[in-house]
Amino acid sequence: MSTASTRRLSPQEYLAQERKADFRSEYLRGEVFAMAGASYERTLIKDNLARKAGNQLEAGPCRVLTSDMRVKVAATGLYTYPDIAIVCDEPQFEDAALDTLLNPRALMEVLSDSTEKYDRGAKFGHYRQLPSLQEYILVAQDKPLVERYCRQPDGSWLLTVFDQMFQELGFTSIPVRIPLAEITNFPDAPGSPARGKGS
Repeated sequence: MSTASTRRLSPQEYLAQERKADFRSEYLRGEVFAMAGASYERTLIKDNLARKAGNQLEAGPCRVLTSDMRVKVAATGLYTYPDIAIVCDEPQFEDAALDTLLNPRALMEVLSDSTEKYDRGAKFGHYRQLPSLQEYILVAQDKPLVERYCRQPDGSWLLTVFDQMFQELGFTSIPVRIPLAEITNFPDAPGSPARGKGS
């Protein structure tokens, strides 16, 4: 991400600008940060996750929202666009525009070279301030690796790693299970179709 504006904006000015913009930007403490476009592989993984989770949640109260839905962390003032947000309670929004969600139960980010440090560090620090958030999922796009952080009763976060193609990503607060093999084809992973054909 890069700073898109040198003049500090109020949240209201940011929202007014963002709703007219041709591209998406994050906002924090008066600064606006343009977001880079996504690669084919990252988009494929995000869409697979959203589709498979959405299919499993179709009959229940939970809804899967992709990166067009803005999320606000009220405690820190961050406005951002997670790759996937899942909301299960009555959705709460910033205002009548209904385009800024306040209460996601789960958030997912597909990692890239340019975002991994931020997604693991500062961004997760913001997300942890969301009272509604129960799970944070990080997904690698170059290998079978999914990291699930679950909020514990004492407020700590428990990490579970899924790094084998035969494993399933299982959520703890939402009735969703997704095999890693269905997220994408990692050609260098043991047991993958591409590896089996080529070696």
